[in-house]
Amino acid sequence: MAARVFISYSHQDEELRDQLEVQLSMLRRQGLIEFWHDRRMIAGERLDWTISKELDEADIVILLISPDFLASDYCYKIEKGRALERHRQGSARLISVVLRPCDWTHTELAEFLVTPTDGKPITTWPNRDEAFLDVAKSIRRAIEEIDAVGEPLDRHAYIEAEPAEPEPVPELPRSSNLRLRKVFTEADKDRFLLTSFEYMGRFFQGSLEELQARNSGIEARYRRVDGNGFTAKIYDDGSKVAACSIKLGGRLGSGITYSEGEEGQLNSYNERITVENDDQKMFLRPMGMPHLWSDQDKKVLSEEGAAEYYWALLMRPLQGG
Repeated sequence: MAARVFISYSHQDEELRDQLEVQLSMLRRQGLIEFWHDRRMIAGERLDWTISKELDEADIVILLISPDFLASDYCYKIEKGRALERHRQGSARLISVVLRPCDWTHTELAEFLVTPTDGKPITTWPNRDEAFLDVAKSIRRAIEEIDAVGEPLDRHAYIEAEPAEPEPVPELPRSSNLRLRKVFTEADKDRFLLTSFEYMGRFFQGSLEELQARNSGIEARYRRVDGNGFTAKIYDDGSKVAACSIKLGGRLGSGITYSEGEEGQLNSYNERITVENDDQKMFLRPMGMPHLWSDQDKKVLSEEGAAEYYWALLMRPLQGG
């Protein structure tokens, strides 16, 4: 019998939720799990009643943790609260997946095991497929633990079953120096740069919309020029106060460039971000503007960090920078 999996998430993280479902497709094909989340509701169903019913009948509850999840009263208080209650009763397994950097360590979730490994957020992994695979392995182990009991978890009552004691296996001494150097190809770097640029475009569009919604008198415009560029403009009471042009690549080499004003010059820019790597991961590094930080050679950014950096450049005129 397939384990019933309830996925609790913020709608701001819908794209990441979809990526997780793709990684879990093999478990679904093997008949080991069946998903449910609020996008699977049909017209006419009562929202709160249906969510509560599915949450109470789930064998595994997956919480997709992000700043938006923690900010949502419904996700954090209701769904997370019921998931913790059922986990402590033993009537369901709770699995937390840290999607984006957030202050989850100061919540009750810090008392339980989180995924991916070491609670490293999905968006900070150089390869998201590896991150979601790490999560999928944890979910598979949870299903195997349910099967080891001999029957699915009782959703209404729980009788604790003692797992069989494994035979002790003597451990051999070993080195902790087992990490191997990873090699990243030009194709890997180009792919990482492209996904970072696409993320930055979505980040700017969402940020501009929220800026306008929160501030009266502010009008914000996002325009995608083509596949390799977009512009952002901010007006205060009808007067343009900030604008930028962000482009992928260009004549001066690969990278993501930032130009002040809505149309940057062909061969010039104010800032440029490129892909670099160490022996384990790829990351983004800005060219460096001395008036923003002094220790630039140590500045390493994720795709979210790069988007925040360029957003800060755009917001400087509005914030007195």
